[in-house]
Amino acid sequence: MSAPLSSSALPARTAASAPWLGLCVLLIAGFVTIFDLFVVNVAIPDMQSGLGASFSQIGFIVAGYELAFGVLLITGGRLGDLYGRRRLFVIGMAGFTLASALCGMAPDAGFLIGARVLQGLAAALLFPQVYASIRVSFEGDDSRRAFGLLGMTLGLAAIAGQVLGGWLVQADLFGLGWRAVFLINVPVGLCAIAAARWIPETRAPQRPTLDWTGVALVSAGLALLLVPLIEGPGQGWPAWSTLSLLAALALLLGFYRQQERRRVTGEMPLVDMRLLGQPRFALGTLLVLLVYSTSSSFFLCFALLMQTGLGLEPFLAGSIFAPCSVGFVLASLTAPRLVARWGTRAIFAGALVYSASIGLLITQVQLAGADLQPTRLIPVLIVVGAGQGLIMTPLLNLVLGFIDEARAGMASGIISTVQQIGAALGVAVVGMLFSATLANGAEPSTQAGQYASAFVNAMIYNLGAAVLVCVLLLLLAKTQRPLN
Repeated sequence: MSAPLSSSALPARTAASAPWLGLCVLLIAGFVTIFDLFVVNVAIPDMQSGLGASFSQIGFIVAGYELAFGVLLITGGRLGDLYGRRRLFVIGMAGFTLASALCGMAPDAGFLIGARVLQGLAAALLFPQVYASIRVSFEGDDSRRAFGLLGMTLGLAAIAGQVLGGWLVQADLFGLGWRAVFLINVPVGLCAIAAARWIPETRAPQRPTLDWTGVALVSAGLALLLVPLIEGPGQGWPAWSTLSLLAALALLLGFYRQQERRRVTGEMPLVDMRLLGQPRFALGTLLVLLVYSTSSSFFLCFALLMQTGLGLEPFLAGSIFAPCSVGFVLASLTAPRLVARWGTRAIFAGALVYSASIGLLITQVQLAGADLQPTRLIPVLIVVGAGQGLIMTPLLNLVLGFIDEARAGMASGIISTVQQIGAALGVAVVGMLFSATLANGAEPSTQAGQYASAFVNAMIYNLGAAVLVCVLLLLLAKTQRPLN
């Protein structure tokens, strides 16, 4: 995501002097940014009732964070390279803490959406500094241990987002209800800012230029793409939604041309479009987009089914879903060994497991309908999580391996951005299907039955995307030699 430091730019270190205290602070930052990706799902039913939010507004609350997070990730990394990663860490954490406080004090859904966008922008400044600071501050075995701890922390953040988030909502601490899931970030953020002095300050030796025109074009283009997808169905697809989609297409085309112009004139683009011209990397990027489009959308629909549809308390709903995250963490730890032995076939097998488990989950919910017993879903949820773990991280490593080391930073930034954009697009599409089913008001007449039907119809997208991933992985395997 950011330019690597040369060895001469790194401070002399020994294992004893490696900045482990600074790592603790960095792990806190990684935890809160991922925690807030997940915690909002378990709190959404209470937000919906407490703020009187429409379904489209709920979609914006989820997707706004992910979209803002995604479009500024590359720029966040470049800013850290230019002005210092510890400095950007402090600025990002301060912004994240302030935005979290605004989320917790939101008087209405519109204000909360705006605060979530600000929170995502701050997270995009903060998160790249975590990876970059670990990369340049640790070497050898220390580096492997540090990144291992980061992976474990991010996995725990996903679990905590559901279980701890559910408990916070249900406990209704100080009468705060769902607001507590955001306000808990305030003391954590203040402590991280105070402890940031333990993070070594580093910069890139070759300072990159900043392409604010490119940032504006891609941000506006993606926003104009998502807004009609989320808001349009509820309003019967008015004329403005079509105009917005056309404007999005024009802006994204303008972004492509502007990036190519910068490259030709010798300026550093946000995205080197020649990367997307490489068939394997382009196909891999599409795979990442599809896989991550099924993630947040699934969490959103499952939370609505469990809480609004079946009436479960937030803590119980989060606890039922937590085994999915446990399956993800365990499979993620196993996947590297499987890929080392079987290569791309291991990722393909993971995709088959993922698509089959989604199909089984859809079948279970469809057959049970209003009589669904949530605890009976736990076994298949574990397999869903394991399928995600077997494909997500190995796929990222596979795709980045297609690019030479000189452009690995830019490729990493592209893939990280595509992850978040895919998640936001998935929320938009699945939310459209979910809300359309509820709006039809067809049989069954009970709320539990309606939400079960809405979940099934929405997850048809996830199943289709997972099956398409299997097909594309077969195509990808034909274009490369097997991994060793």
